[in-house]
Amino acid sequence: MLRIPKHLEKQREVTITKDELISFETEVKERYEAGEILAPVHLAKDNEDELIELFQYIHTDDWVFQAWRNHYHALLHGFDRQKLMDDIVDGRSMATSDNVHKFYSSAIVGGVIPIALGTAMALKHKGSIGTVWCFVGDMTFETGVFHESYKYAKNFELPIQFVVEDNNLSVHTPTDAAWGVRQEVPDDVVYYRYENGYPHHGTGAWVNF
Repeated sequence: MLRIPKHLEKQREVTITKDELISFETEVKERYEAGEILAPVHLAKDNEDELIELFQYIHTDDWVFQAWRNHYHALLHGFDRQKLMDDIVDGRSMATSDNVHKFYSSAIVGGVIPIALGTAMALKHKGSIGTVWCFVGDMTFETGVFHESYKYAKNFELPIQFVVEDNNLSVHTPTDAAWGVRQEVPDDVVYYRYENGYPHHGTGAWVNF
């Protein structure tokens, strides 16, 4: 279930459908298993409803920062389907970025958080409108860089909204086991929990390149 903080308001209607998201990810899966994609892919499944609802709160002119499992987010933020597919086939699945759509991703755990924070600082310094959306997984939420950045953003009232996507996995280890006692996600952070229908990376099939 998606938890939306009370201070957020819907900004737009999302036109892309759940079936379209699943169809895109299925094509990536098939092309990966056919040996067409010579680089890692991190696929998503069973969080379509939550993301479609959430992106109604994200203006198309907002900034979006995400990690390696980013295909759905890119499509929902306005990426052209074919261009995104071409980038993935060319090996850029984990580094999907586009200046026009103000969308950036990184394969480094927590790597986008300081960059997102700096972008929010710049927006406030320049008096620009818009919000920075920073997506993290439940593993990244437990790290120091998240909590330091969250505290800094809150103390200086920066225009950044954090989102925790919880699949209870730290790569292949359940996050509950990896961290022991988990931190409570603050009420002003968007949160949802889901069970991903794909493994951490790849598709679960052995692929000979």
